[in-house]
Amino acid sequence: MENTLFDFIAKYISLTEEEKKVLLSLDLFRSVKKGTTLLEKGQRSKDSYFVLKGCIRIYYIIDGEEKTTAFYTEMDVLTPHCVIHKAPSEYFISCVEDSILTVSNSDMEAEVNSKFPKFEIMCRMLSEELLAKQQLDFDEFKTSSPEQRYLNLLQKRPDLLHRVPQYQLASFLGIKPQSLSRLRARILEK
Repeated sequence: MENTLFDFIAKYISLTEEEKKVLLSLDLFRSVKKGTTLLEKGQRSKDSYFVLKGCIRIYYIIDGEEKTTAFYTEMDVLTPHCVIHKAPSEYFISCVEDSILTVSNSDMEAEVNSKFPKFEIMCRMLSEELLAKQQLDFDEFKTSSPEQRYLNLLQKRPDLLHRVPQYQLASFLGIKPQSLSRLRARILEK
């Protein structure tokens, strides 16, 4: 798994053997079972996640109903808002599948960044990339119909169709599970 992490980092910066050893010494890797809640609403956390294998999701519970807003799969990075704002979480994060994650915290990151400033540069580049992607995803969601959202999902993230329960997928698309079934049938007819 460390090679997967190092390959990802290599897209942004080159690592020396010493830097690799420092990262490995931090004990970042965690195996997490399907159904595990990583963060609960109201909980404070300093943890950030990098998905090496598996799928995790963010969801809110509104009027007793789960509202999924994001899925994170292989090579996705997630730093919950509560980490940045040092406030209680507004949402839940849980594992949709058995997952292998790297889990770091803000203290670890500060220590590594002070020893190796190029990690801070990598984090900034990654943050800029993620912000731009999230803005495009948000705009696309707000300006498209449920059918177009589903077609976009088929094109951009088809793996989710086989990895995520239908009710979570429907919630992510902003529709009810029954509507998703009808939508799929309509698309198959075309």
